[in-house]
Amino acid sequence: MLLSDNTKKRMQSGSFIRKMFEEGNELKKKYGEDNVFDLSIGNPTFEPPPEFHSHIRKFIDNPRSGIHRYMENAGYLETRASVARQLSKETGIKFSENDIVMTVGSAGAINVVMKTLLNPGDEVILFAPFFSEFDNYIDNHGGKVIIVPTDDSFIPRLDILESTINPRTKAILMNSPNNPTGVVYDHNFMVKLADLLNKKEEELSRPVILINDEAYRRLIYDNIEFPHIFKYYKNSVTVNSHSKDLALPGERIGHIAIHPECFEHNELVAGFIFSNRILGFVNAPALMQNIVKHMQGVTISIETYQKKRDFMYSNLVKMGYQMINPQGAFYMFPKSPTEDDLSFVTELHEWNILTVPGTGFGRPGYFRLAYCVDDKILEGSLPGFEKAARKHKLI
Repeated sequence: MLLSDNTKKRMQSGSFIRKMFEEGNELKKKYGEDNVFDLSIGNPTFEPPPEFHSHIRKFIDNPRSGIHRYMENAGYLETRASVARQLSKETGIKFSENDIVMTVGSAGAINVVMKTLLNPGDEVILFAPFFSEFDNYIDNHGGKVIIVPTDDSFIPRLDILESTINPRTKAILMNSPNNPTGVVYDHNFMVKLADLLNKKEEELSRPVILINDEAYRRLIYDNIEFPHIFKYYKNSVTVNSHSKDLALPGERIGHIAIHPECFEHNELVAGFIFSNRILGFVNAPALMQNIVKHMQGVTISIETYQKKRDFMYSNLVKMGYQMINPQGAFYMFPKSPTEDDLSFVTELHEWNILTVPGTGFGRPGYFRLAYCVDDKILEGSLPGFEKAARKHKLI
């Protein structure tokens, strides 16, 4: 067999998100798209903000010579400078274009960072629940995943983290606002996390790199302030994407940002640029770099997403489902009414509802639903959720 053993194994375990997406397509063929309530995948149905189309039109009407040629592997200087200015404004820390590498989305950014950091067998810590592909991204580059649990509010257990970090630990990869829970790690948590990492740096005589996937950084509700990791810990890196905040998932545009005072800063940036090239990305898409440099302070309607959240949360809680009210992103992570979350998610197919089992995120006993869909899908799913709730005596 030509397929590698590792690839075969990972394909078989696969991504539950993709499995549900594929099952959804089959249900839509069978029952019609309007009769299937697909809450399985974070694929926003919003269109990009009007500014996006405006800048596209300007760009097409005034083409610049050489725009479709290669550029520096790090990306256009002016785009990186624009990202740096926005980060400086948000954090109060002086970033420059030399702290930014443009990437093929957040997934590309994580792979670039892992390729740069990891020797075979190096450990990367994840907080469960976590985005299911993180495991694969780490494995891509010979890393070993170590999972640290979270409490009932989905806040990482720092007591367990402290005993988990060891000489093989290279990095922590976290995601706040979190997919799948919608939780934002707050100021108090970040202070304690930074104190712990500074302590471990002294013990190990080197830092543990803290990486935050900030794909949902601008999707935060109830006027909650987002605690930038750069304010707390200098040996930090963020990866970002415009898939969610500008509703551009298919355009694959994002970036890496590194704290200006990070340990071995210049060597790491050089590694990011090199890895961006040799992983086959070469550079982030030229057209999108030219557009997003104008849109660093722009986002889609937070108010609309918050209304969707409020609608689903209030209705599901009335039915007896237990969950944390999401503070950001566009997911909910309710407790499964049965211990077997896989069984419950399959059961929801009876009412043409597609969700994802918590097992796929490293947290069995829960299920994830994405509310970044049209209102008619959210509304249409409620009778099925109510029938399931009655069946399991939640109401």
